[in-house]
Amino acid sequence: MIGGIGMPELLVILVIILIIFGAGKLPEIGAGLGKGIKNFRKASSGTDEVEV
Repeated sequence: MIGGIGMPELLVILVIILIIFGAGKLPEIGAGLGKGIKNFRKASSGTDEVEV
């Protein structure tokens, strides 16, 4: 369980995202989300090296 969200809720969210953006855009969205999380972790750890 992640923050009170169980597996059924995650599946519903994934299906809604799939309907809105389509299967072709999911890799781009995932890559962008991964870069955002990476940059957030770098910023919160105090390092000044942020990839653009």
